[in-house]
Amino acid sequence: MIDDLIQLGKLISLGLALMLPLANPLTSMTLLLSLGQQIPYKERERQVTQAAFYVVGIMLVTYYAGAWIMHTFGISIPGLRIAGGLIVVSIGFSMLFPPAESRTLESEAAADAQQRQTPNIAFVPLALPGTAGPGTIAMIISGAASVDTAITPDYAPWVIAVTPIIVFALLGVFFWVCLRSAGRIVAVIGQSGVEAISRVMGFLLVCMGVQFVINGVLEIVSQHAGG
Repeated sequence: MIDDLIQLGKLISLGLALMLPLANPLTSMTLLLSLGQQIPYKERERQVTQAAFYVVGIMLVTYYAGAWIMHTFGISIPGLRIAGGLIVVSIGFSMLFPPAESRTLESEAAADAQQRQTPNIAFVPLALPGTAGPGTIAMIISGAASVDTAITPDYAPWVIAVTPIIVFALLGVFFWVCLRSAGRIVAVIGQSGVEAISRVMGFLLVCMGVQFVINGVLEIVSQHAGG
């Protein structure tokens, strides 16, 4: 039993070491700072909790059914990277070049109506692709595919069954803590600091999205060249 617990600790540490750099909850924290400015405090906290559950749910569904879903719909890993990259680029452009606000009566009425209908950013972009992005999903699917051949012979079955649930739950908690601390950062850096971070993060998201697309295209080229 003690050996099994040691194995569990090793797998959890390995999973967190692999997933944290890809998931990077700090990205979603910056997205919340820039996109959640007009959302009331209580509603924002509710959406943060929602986003944490979404992240855990997306990762669990991806781990247990991701390969089957992609196979069913004929989606390849390169296609996933390119689609996710385009989404990230779109979000980055909206942060880098926010629409100019006109002061006409029509625009004020539209803004008032929009405030009544508070946008929900919990799923998109905070959870997907902010944290559970194409890189994270691809890593989870490839990791789940390699479990049977690389890990199963050396570890107890219950350890293998429990590890992904614990890893994804810990990532969700870390994600929730990061987003909950975003408000304190706003109080320290002020509105101008938030706008500066928003534009810098928008540029970085555009770069990340373009890189996702490049990686997807290169993977397609290498597959056809190897075939």
